[in-house]
Order: sequence, then structure tokens, then C-alpha cells
Amino acid sequence: MKPKLVLVGNGMAGVRTLEELLKLAPDLYDITVFGAEPHPNYNRILLSPVLAGEQTVEQIVLNPRAWYAERGITLHTGRKVVAVDRLRRVVRADDGTEATYDRLLLATGSRPFILPVPGHDLAGVVGYRDIADTEQMIDAAMHHRHAVVIGGGLLGLEAANGLLARGMEVTVVHLMPWLMERQLDEVAASMLRDSLQQRGIRFLLGARTRELLGDADGRVRAVRLEDGSELAAELVVMAAGIRPDTELAAGMGLHCERGVVVDDTLQTVTDPRVYALGECAAHRGVAYGLVAPLFEQAKVCATHLARFGIGRYSGSALSAKLKVTGIDLFSAGDFMGGEGSEEIVLCDPAGGVYKKLVIRDDRLVGACLYGDTVDSAWYFKLLREGRAVGELRERLMFGESGLGDAGHQGQNKAAAMPDDAEVCGCNGVCKGTIVRAIKEQGLFTLDEVRRHTKASASCGSCTGLVEQILMSTVGGDYSAAPKARALCGCTDATHQQVRDAIREHRLLSIPAVFHFMEWRTPNGCASCRPAINYYLISTWPREAADDPQSRFVNERAHANIQKDGTFSVVPRMWGGETSAAELRRIADVVDKYAIPSVKVTGGQRIDLLGVRKEDLPGVWKDLGMPSGHAYAKALRTVKTCVGSEWCRFGTQESTRMGKELERALWRMYAPHKVKLAVSGCPRNCAESGIKDVGVIGVESGWEIYVAGNGGIKTEVAQFLVKVSGHDDVLEHAGAFLQLYREEGWYLERTVHYVARVGLDHVKRRVVDDAASRRALWERLQFAVAEEPDPWHASVPAAVDLRQFIPLIPA
Repeated sequence: MKPKLVLVGNGMAGVRTLEELLKLAPDLYDITVFGAEPHPNYNRILLSPVLAGEQTVEQIVLNPRAWYAERGITLHTGRKVVAVDRLRRVVRADDGTEATYDRLLLATGSRPFILPVPGHDLAGVVGYRDIADTEQMIDAAMHHRHAVVIGGGLLGLEAANGLLARGMEVTVVHLMPWLMERQLDEVAASMLRDSLQQRGIRFLLGARTRELLGDADGRVRAVRLEDGSELAAELVVMAAGIRPDTELAAGMGLHCERGVVVDDTLQTVTDPRVYALGECAAHRGVAYGLVAPLFEQAKVCATHLARFGIGRYSGSALSAKLKVTGIDLFSAGDFMGGEGSEEIVLCDPAGGVYKKLVIRDDRLVGACLYGDTVDSAWYFKLLREGRAVGELRERLMFGESGLGDAGHQGQNKAAAMPDDAEVCGCNGVCKGTIVRAIKEQGLFTLDEVRRHTKASASCGSCTGLVEQILMSTVGGDYSAAPKARALCGCTDATHQQVRDAIREHRLLSIPAVFHFMEWRTPNGCASCRPAINYYLISTWPREAADDPQSRFVNERAHANIQKDGTFSVVPRMWGGETSAAELRRIADVVDKYAIPSVKVTGGQRIDLLGVRKEDLPGVWKDLGMPSGHAYAKALRTVKTCVGSEWCRFGTQESTRMGKELERALWRMYAPHKVKLAVSGCPRNCAESGIKDVGVIGVESGWEIYVAGNGGIKTEVAQFLVKVSGHDDVLEHAGAFLQLYREEGWYLERTVHYVARVGLDHVKRRVVDDAASRRALWERLQFAVAEEPDPWHASVPAAVDLRQFIPLIPA
């Protein structure tokens, strides 16, 4: 019989150990996992986006229940282990469930530190550690106004930002003189505080909490500080630190001091059959709370559980590369400096950039970066290697790019990185590992790279760099879906097989698709639900109901979310043409709602940037203009030149043609965004040659081009047909777009769709076969005829207006 391995703790560290173990010895153990939470393994780091409404709980699950079942792992969720009999080697949960073990792995994590002040047990006082805490905070934000966060570290600031995004008035109370004192120096912390204050978060620094006051119903109502002042608070979030959860270990007689004491093999010093790792473990007197050290421990622990007997964990050099509410931060080593050290500092408060490098004995010993962390991996490498930096000194502040011509951004930087350069600090993934996986596995998307390499799968701060490596490796064409790739990890079915099943079996809802196609996960995931939702409404318009919850956050809010949590509103201007009345309304809206930025877009429209979420319905109403769908997989804009009406070179009325196209197509949803342009002559001032559909006026009519792309990899549009009149342009362009709507895969641009099916196929359906063309055009007209404008018909468009209500008035 197989030896039995029991894991207590279904979190990131413990399950990562199982993943590493299964790579080395997939059939060695009969594995049982106990998790106190009712959820499978999820990314605890991404609770902040869940709190802010940017992601759902389902989207942060790392290992769904199917993962355990496929590997023969017995999973007990919602069952807390309360006792371990080391003599009989039996684990017992709070519901009486028992499991025997030959090897026991403790990964019980940590608990939030709850200040022992009077009132800490009132309703409305929560820690911030798990999904239950997050859901409690979301519920409080729906019913209450005032929140106080105690603690100005990373968790406290993320909680404050999430609650602010949910519409609460938030005050952060922090005992120390500046924020994140363990990760930032005073200058960087001051810049961070100023940025967060501009968003609306209040801060009280150097303040101590004396007690929490309750109301008659036993709910917290205020926080009283040491100086006697009071802060209104119907929700108090304790984010003042964590403590290793050693209750179980101590109860079973293991030596605990700052955590469960382990040696370099992650075996407990008390019992060699018992291993411990993660936030509950103390190695050489240190308990680690960052993800990267925990994953390093997991690799070492797995080798010993696999009976390889190799590998030792000697501790981790700590760095913190973090993204606090959209602001990049990095620190490592002795960034505070002091006697015997010297500092090189770049400080640009207006530009939001601060860099401080600390040098001692010609070695880089510390770094603190705010706003620009692109060279953090290089600085950390210098710090760990202890390399002399004298010869680099003049260029050290300018980062690795200062050593040559590699450039500081984008694909050039990614291409210039050596293969041994670390990209993902959390998971210890270097560039070479990512490039090999892309080439050998045929990876095309960021999600695929995450699944195969773990890069960017934890804190997410290296996501941009991973995307750059992906682009440089596959030539920028990374959004093109391979022909036989499964729609997502929930199914083996391809996009085309799902589309065919919906059409052939008249499936009208997402649950119907999941049932018919025997989906692995009952509720799908963030990749498949939006795709299936689009396939349903494009295949069966007016029959299949649109599911707003299966759309991305931009499409649910009908505006583009910006990095500071505000939104961008782009009203539609037919063909890029506007009027004095529209401009006056826009100006009035900007003044009324104190919108901080107004910009003319590349698509000849006006973008209102910095709109608060709760103001969106009012902005739409006061503008009185149609939605520009700048946030959606839909027709974005029809760009035009002035044409023959004004231009002395114009041969056709391009503005009128553009307006007719836009009015005919503006309600059209598609697999991806769609951009059109109409130029009045071959001089092509509207850039029609790089649009999804480009129309160019010539002396005898119009030339139509399709499948252009001005994105990451510029693609010139291909000639489709020449026609004579406006009606012909509408019919041919509409037929092409409907063919793309019916045959394109979700998130596939027209350039990739045409490359997949071939231009000859498109011409046969749209140009050569008049009956097919008319039928396609009629189906498109039918689909868009009753499509409501979400800005002005919220009920027919199924817009949930509750999302714009920040709080219930007191």
C-alpha cells in the first residue's frame, strides 16, 4: 500500500508543495488535504482585487476541486483539524473526520493580529486574511458609510483602497510615523500617502487606538484614539500584522518559538515524520510572510517528501516587489542606509518616481523604488551577488538599460534580458524558463504562461514583463488563438466546437452549454464565461439572454476603469463630427462632476477621464449622447476625414459615409473591438489601411479593405472589393462583420480571424455570393435593431444600477 501523506492547510504554501511533489513522484503517496475554509486553494494575494470589485472569488482560485480529483487527492474543505495523535499518527477534524498518516505536512499559515483593546469583539470588527473576511467587508460596504482601517501596511492600504472603491469613507489609523515602514523609507512613504490621499483616503499617522465603541445592537460605531478623539466607524478592519498559527502544533507537542521550529529540510525538530512550512514555520528563528520564500521552502520540502534526500533551505534574501492600489513599489536589503553607507537618490515627486540606492564598501546593499520598478530584478541580483558596483556607479541609477542600448520599456527590454534573469520573484522563474515553455508548449496567452510556469501567478507585479517576453518571443502575435486549443482549462472543447454546439443544439444559456458539453467546473471560469456569453447572444440574438455577470468589469460598468479606480467615459460622435451643443454639454458635465482630464482620442472622440463610479449614471444622463462603447468588445469608432465636402483633394463624401456606417453598426457586439475608417481619397488621411474595415474613396466609387490592425503588430488591411454607392458599402462591410461575428472566436481580432479562415473564404461569402451577402447583412440588422443603449436604457440593457450606489445614506 502507498504511504499516506496528510496536508493540514489548503493554502498557497502547502498546495505548492504538493504540486512540486507530484512532479517528482506522482504516484508515491496517498494524499489527503484538510482545509479549514470551504474553498479550494486560492491566491490569497488577490483578495484585494476581489474586495475592490475588480475580480471574483472564482477568478482567484488556483487549484479547483477538479485538480484534486484528477490526481486522486482526498480533499476535505470546511474542516478544521483540531487534534493530532502522534503516537497513533491520526489527524482528527472538528467534525470527527479522521485520517492516518505516515508523513504529516503542517501549513496552517497565520492569523491576523487583533488588537486587544476594549470592543475588539464587537460586530463589524474584522481581520483581513481570507475570503470570509473579504465577503464580510463587501457586505458592510453595501450597508454602511464609515470604515476605519487600523494598520498602514500593505494589507491595510489594500483594504482601504478596496473599501473606497466600494463607496465607503475610509480612514487609516497607523501607529508608526509613516506608512509601510518595513518596506519604504520616509520619502517613498510620503509620496505613497499623498497619492492615496488624492484618491480620498484619510490618514492619521502616529495614532494609537484606545478602544472601540459599540451601539445598542452590539455593532461598532466609533474608534476612540489615545488622545480622546473619536472616528465614526461602522466597520473596523484590523490590519496590524499577523501571527503564526501554531495552536495545532503546540497542542500536539511540537517545539514552537516564533512558529513551528523546523530544520533545513523543513522537518520539525521534534518529530521527523512531521514537516512544516509557510507562515506557520520558524526557520533559523525567522518566520516568513512573503510568497517567494514560502515557495522556495515548498521546493525543498517536496524533494525530501519524494525521498530524494537532496536540497537544503538556508533562508531567503528578502525583497518586496509590490503593487499597492496600482502603484509599483520595490525594496530590498538595508534600504534605510545609515552610518558607513552612502546613498544615490533620484526624487521626482511630480512624476511619481523615487529611487534610492544604498552602497556600502562598494557593494549595493539596499534599494527602495517607488513608481518605477522596471529594474528591480537587476538591482536585487546585484544585491544578492555582492558584486562590486564601482565601475557601474555613474550609470547605476539608470538601471540595466543604462549599460547599453536595450531600452527601458517594452519588447526591446524583454528581448535584451539574459535567460538567467529572474522575472517572477514569488515563484523564482527566470526568463529562460518562460521562453522555453512558450516555444516548446506553443503558448500564446498570458494565462497559458501562468499555468505552465507560474510566472505572474502570485502577486502579479511582474505581469507586464511576462507579457513583454511573450510578445518578443512569438513576434507580437500573441493574441492569435491556435486552431486546436481548448477554450479554457474547464473543457477540452475548442472555441469552434462550442460555437457549433450552441448553433446545432439551440443552446440558449450558459448553464445549458455547461450541461450539454459536460464542463469540468460547474460554474466555469473567467475565461470561458465571457466567451460563451458572446457566442450565445451572437448566435441567438433576442433569444439568448445576455448575462452581465459574465462580462468583464468594464462592460458591467459601461465605462473604462483606470489605474486609480476612476472611470473613463467616451460619448459617441458620429463619424468624429460634433456640434456646439454637444461640446457645451461636455463642458458642463466636466465642470459639474469635477472631471480632472479631457482628451481627444485617436478615434476622433472626446474622452472624459477620472469620473467617479457613483457619478457615471449622472454623467451619461447629462451628456445626452449615445454610448461610445469604448469599453466593450464592440464597434468602437468610425474615423473619417473631411472628404469632398471640404477638402480640395477629396473625391467622395467620407464624413457622410462614415456617419452612415456608424449609425448602422454602433450597437454591434463582436468577438473583439472593431474599428472602422473612411477616407475621402487615396491620400488616406483617416488611416483606413490599418482598420478592421477601411473604406477609401476613389473617383469611381469606394474601395473596401478588411482585417487591418494598428496594435502591437501593425497589419495592413487586405483589399476586399470595389463598389459604387453608399448602400453597397454598408452591405459589404456589414456582411463581413456579421461573418466575423458568427465565425470569429472570442478575443480574436479580425486580422487573426481572416488569417485563420483565409481571405478567399471571406470573398466567397461576402463578394461572390450575393445571396449570402444579403443574408449576412440582414442577420446583422436584425441583431442590432433592438439592442438598447446601456447609458440611456438601463433596464432593457440589464445594467445593474446598484453597482453605482456607493453607500446607503445615514
